[in-house]
Amino acid sequence: MRYALLPILLLCAALTSVGMGVLTLLERNRAALAHQFAVERQAQLDEATRGVTEALEDVGEDLRFAGELMSQPGTPAEHRRELRALLEAVGQYKVIVAYDAAGTERLRLLDRRSGRQVSRGAVLPQMAEAARRSLQRVPGDITTSPPLGESQAWLRVMATALPVVKDRPAGAVAVLVDTESFFAPLRIVTSDPEARLLLVGSHGQVTSASDATLADWHRRLETDAALVPGFASLAERMKQGLRGSIPIREEEAERLGLGKAEAVAVFTPIRVRGGSHWSAATLVSTATLRSHEQGLIWRLSGAALLVALFLVTFAVYVVVAQRRKAALRESRRHAHQLAHLHDKTQKILDHIPAGVLALTEDGRISAVNQVLRARMPASAVGAPLAAAFPQAPEPVVARLRALVEAATSESLTRSLLGEPLALFGEEGRFNLHAVPLEAREPDVRTLLVVEDLSNVRALETQLLRAEKLATVGVLAAGIAHEIGTPLGVVRGRAEYVLGKLGQGHPQGAGVAVIIEQIDRVSRTLRQLLDFSRLQPTAVRPVALGPIARDVYELLRLEAERRRVSLELDVPDTLPPVAADPDQLQQVLVNLALNACDACGDGGRVRLSASASDGAAAGTWGLVSVTVRDNGCGIPKESLNQVFDPFFTTKKRGQGTGLGLTMVAHVVRNHGGRLELESEPGQGTCVTVLWPAATPAVEERHAS
Repeated sequence: MRYALLPILLLCAALTSVGMGVLTLLERNRAALAHQFAVERQAQLDEATRGVTEALEDVGEDLRFAGELMSQPGTPAEHRRELRALLEAVGQYKVIVAYDAAGTERLRLLDRRSGRQVSRGAVLPQMAEAARRSLQRVPGDITTSPPLGESQAWLRVMATALPVVKDRPAGAVAVLVDTESFFAPLRIVTSDPEARLLLVGSHGQVTSASDATLADWHRRLETDAALVPGFASLAERMKQGLRGSIPIREEEAERLGLGKAEAVAVFTPIRVRGGSHWSAATLVSTATLRSHEQGLIWRLSGAALLVALFLVTFAVYVVVAQRRKAALRESRRHAHQLAHLHDKTQKILDHIPAGVLALTEDGRISAVNQVLRARMPASAVGAPLAAAFPQAPEPVVARLRALVEAATSESLTRSLLGEPLALFGEEGRFNLHAVPLEAREPDVRTLLVVEDLSNVRALETQLLRAEKLATVGVLAAGIAHEIGTPLGVVRGRAEYVLGKLGQGHPQGAGVAVIIEQIDRVSRTLRQLLDFSRLQPTAVRPVALGPIARDVYELLRLEAERRRVSLELDVPDTLPPVAADPDQLQQVLVNLALNACDACGDGGRVRLSASASDGAAAGTWGLVSVTVRDNGCGIPKESLNQVFDPFFTTKKRGQGTGLGLTMVAHVVRNHGGRLELESEPGQGTCVTVLWPAATPAVEERHAS
């Protein structure tokens, strides 16, 4: 307690010492206060003249803009229209006149409101003179005229030369400007009744905005400078374009009409591009400085008393707060531990590959981890369990609720393993676990863990397919060697016997069946060998139309025998494809035969082709080859298996299950892709997207 009050007591003593020191300094350093007073007045004057400078710079920018307009090619009417827009946009502009390089007037525009009245005097000669002087200066510099008389004291002519053409200015532009509004910011400086303004123009003449007494003394400086030496020094520095402040003695300030007190004069230039400048000064009496100083002393004393009272009150508060400090520190430590545990738990849950969903005691969702958060609606938190799976059928959601209720009521973990459920729209296999927690935590009463087995199933399918392909290679190597040669001998003998018997012999049909079945076995062996011997694919530009017609002629009689309508729609305008002709023909034959096999009597098979926009333009693209039938279709559960080796939907003995697998191999080796659409009872559509040929034919190899 004592150690807590000691810093406060020391602070009170320090504040008391500082207060006494401040009072002493205020009494002894009036010169410093006067300097500070001058600095503040200087800052006010600088701020006021900054606005005046910006206004004059805007005039300069407008003149340079007008000069650029006049230097651009165009008719006088176009130049007049552009300058008229500038004249009407800026209310302070009264007259704009453009001159040529010799100073002769080319174009004159008057303000509709007051331009004609203003131009009746000696304005135009003044503008011509300013333009001639600007032609002798650098283009872009601003030339300013003296005031145009007592009645038009605020009117000034500003001119600038046009950009140089062939080493000489192309002309000049002059504008008559009412500058009264430009110097409006200086009124802020003179709002203090003790302040007086002195504004000297770019030609050294006092403007009408100046205090009358100061303006009169400025005109008398040539004869009476000895009476006001400080003011004379001020005028000389303003003429030189300097910035600063000077003190004015009490007797001189009285002569200048500033009262019986010392004064401070601050001055600053208002520069115009091209070297000329205006100059503004404010002279302020320091009569009120002493009263302000005394008031400041009393205010500081009162502030010190208030600070002391505040410190006493704060000391009492510190004494009371010390008793709570230890408890708050302990609470903070516990809060940090809880926050750390919460963050750690959340990170662990977010990095679990399975989805985790927390349910409250009344079955509402209180939290989810990252896996489920990406697959469920954002509004599901706080909603019932069904909101997490909006695409799931009601029976599936009912099973989830029953699983959670069973786990909660029995306080045991309940699971559903490998269940085919449509939780997220499409059916997949999932492991579901409902884990009950402590009943004293109503916000997290049960955890529902969702493990998606789709990726595992996909890996199993890929592994099975790889094993089948490996089996094909082993079988093909053995069968081709052990069966191929004997079959060739048997077929040769059968052909010899058939030749001896003749076609009309009663046993001739049986021998022909033997030859036909041997050919069928040979075809199967060739397909097996194609899997085991993946050979390079030498592609070249191939016209699709002739190959498609050859396939049509090859299969037309077979289709007629099966009473199936075979249609061909392959235009000759298609771009060539990059393919091995034999393998491309093999793909089309296999697809067309499969389509014929799927059709019954009266069925229809259509072989068509089209090109994408890129392929038709001759660039690298894809040519679409479609084989469509209206046959029996493929069951939904078999769509993902039709390209697997040895998988077939045909009856036993009618297919080996290798035709579509061969098609997939060939298409992939050529850089294309397959798309399959089928509805049971509606037919099947197989689309082959084959690469169009490029100018430089590439060599692709089987992978």
